[in-house]
Amino acid sequence: MAALAASAAMLATGARAEAPAGAQPWLNPSLSPDRRADLALGQMTRDEKLTLVFGYFSTDFPPRRFTAPAEGRPGAAGYVPGIPRLHIPPQWQTDAGVGVATQGGAPEKRERTALPSGMALAASWDPDVAFRGGAMIGSEARSSGFNVMLAGGVDLVREPRNGRNFEYGGEDPLLAGTIIGNAIRGIQSNHIVSTIKHYALNDQETGRGRLNVTVDRDAARMSDLLAFQIGIEHGDPGSVMCAYNQVEHLHACENPWLLTEVLRRDWRWPGYVMSDWGATHSTVAAANAGLDQDSGYPFDDQPYFREPLRAAIAGGQVSEARLNEMAHRILRSMFAHGLVDHPVQPGAIDMAAHAAITRAAAEAGAVLLKNDGRILPLSPNLRSIAIIGSHADVGVLSGGGSSQVYPVGGNAAPGIAPTGWPGPVVYYPSSPLAAIRAQAPHANLRFASGDDPEEAARLARESDVAIVFAHQWTSESIDTSLTLPDRQDATIAAVAAANPRSVVVLETGGPVLMPWLDRVPGVLEVWYPGTNGGPAIAGLLFGRVNPSGHLPVSFPRDESQLPRRAVDGIGFTEQQPIEVNYSEGAAVGYRWYEARGIAPLFAFGHGLSYTDFDYGGLSAAVRGGELSVSFTVRNTGRVAGAVVPQIYVGPEVGGWEAPKRLGAFTKLRLAPGAQQRVTLTVDPRLLAVFRGGQWNVAAGAYRVMLGASSRDLRQTVTVRLPARRLPAGWHPPRLARAHGAR
Repeated sequence: MAALAASAAMLATGARAEAPAGAQPWLNPSLSPDRRADLALGQMTRDEKLTLVFGYFSTDFPPRRFTAPAEGRPGAAGYVPGIPRLHIPPQWQTDAGVGVATQGGAPEKRERTALPSGMALAASWDPDVAFRGGAMIGSEARSSGFNVMLAGGVDLVREPRNGRNFEYGGEDPLLAGTIIGNAIRGIQSNHIVSTIKHYALNDQETGRGRLNVTVDRDAARMSDLLAFQIGIEHGDPGSVMCAYNQVEHLHACENPWLLTEVLRRDWRWPGYVMSDWGATHSTVAAANAGLDQDSGYPFDDQPYFREPLRAAIAGGQVSEARLNEMAHRILRSMFAHGLVDHPVQPGAIDMAAHAAITRAAAEAGAVLLKNDGRILPLSPNLRSIAIIGSHADVGVLSGGGSSQVYPVGGNAAPGIAPTGWPGPVVYYPSSPLAAIRAQAPHANLRFASGDDPEEAARLARESDVAIVFAHQWTSESIDTSLTLPDRQDATIAAVAAANPRSVVVLETGGPVLMPWLDRVPGVLEVWYPGTNGGPAIAGLLFGRVNPSGHLPVSFPRDESQLPRRAVDGIGFTEQQPIEVNYSEGAAVGYRWYEARGIAPLFAFGHGLSYTDFDYGGLSAAVRGGELSVSFTVRNTGRVAGAVVPQIYVGPEVGGWEAPKRLGAFTKLRLAPGAQQRVTLTVDPRLLAVFRGGQWNVAAGAYRVMLGASSRDLRQTVTVRLPARRLPAGWHPPRLARAHGAR
């Protein structure tokens, strides 16, 4: 008993006792993760297997009379006990998305670095930015004693009013999967597990627990599921988190099509599926459909795994082999991603270095939407500047819900409702006003709250330039309007009427409507820019940084342009089921607009710069069975800048859900006068229709289009492709080599 207690104590602190050589071969890192999992599993009792598949909330939850396990990390999202005698550590799970998000505890112990929102990372169109950001927050998770991050939101923006869109990667499966996958890869470079979530078709927050989604299965493969597939290929996540909603009247966490047919059979993904907190609804159906870990008790109505699972196995409703598979998948991920070989140990965090990383990400993801008359960049020699709205005197906005990161220095604008769940509303103490003052030290800066349009207009009239900060707070568990709240449209209109040199800086979770757009010459979208957002914004406004972000999501002119005029379920009672039919199929976002000939306010892929770029020399050919595209980009302006050339593809004779799809992209940094020749390969799945359980590329002529956005196309060539068929789980060869054959 003394030895067991000592082992348990070591596991609780992250240490690992050394076993005699050869006595516990699953601890041999030279063996494959699957072999190690097999060896460990062979030594486990049924009780120990049942321990691995059931997780607890790691924070006290008085409404359910739940006291968190003492061995968990206080304020954390989850805890799964380890197996001390086998040196299998606990799983300490943290909420995530943009950083280490805690749910309680002393404020000074909750302070961490927040990246810009997932939407902002996607707006960078830069996998390296995503990887570096992921590596940073993964490092903070590790230093905080966590070895599982509940990150990796890749749900597509089917519903622009979804309150959780800010956590996700936009509306295109290639972009979202690539960016979020690389963020996951960065997180896991710290020898911890990241999830990818919320699997699948979890595209609105309204009624998320009673929502049933109907969608054509083949269309889902070409849109929402393709985003997950690409994200898994890039990130190799240790876990998939299944969602709250139902798909075809089966809960996502007990849906055999999603969990077994697609994820395991077709994609051959080897990790484990955990449920979202409160997303498990059964024992037998969930276990047999492919759920491996029932997470976050007591958020479910009752515990569904552990003792109920034991009873189901004893009654023959769930097989012993299925329990072994569940435990094996969990163990495999723990071995594959370093949880066993590199135990976490709480330690110091280099906040200064991490502040630089989050600032760089904010700069890379900001999108210059409009710049008439080159009002931006601003001159540092301005005499007077009006700063208006959105608490820009003290900080920058963040998104709410379980992904909320609490910053060093606390909330810069406390007391804004809601102060309880899904709040609090948190402004990070990174003042744009202070940062602007540093860029224009001789200017007279004055601030107005923006609450009174007349006051704001007076201040603008007396200033050389007026900068209006506009905000839209969004959060998990609630959906939003595309109209800016708190009469901000009226304030912006009043300021624009008072001063024609007005710039709007948007801090939003996603698209918003802009009835004042024709009256302001400059608009900069900075999303939720993270804990060092103030200096990033000032650097962009004054040209210390050249904006290079491009939209990962279309901005509609009004809500009549959307597939649904309103969010399904708004106004329903808590007992009413919500039926959502995604009749648009694979035509998500810009594909919807293209298919119907609709011109949005701002197109997917749009983004301006302080310099100019010329695109040319486009050619396309089939090489080695793959579509290879080459072109040249030149910086024709006077300052250095980064550009995102985008390749779109589409069949000349139609037959797709839309005329074109994003086929490839890259981000280039060019000095003035410099040019670069680029060659990209188009993923053949983006040239295919999914039908009959496989990807089918039809023989014929295809247009290959080079552009600066989905609507700003600079050059088009035609190429003939042969017919081609690919299995449902086809991987790009490069990614297959990187992660190993499955």
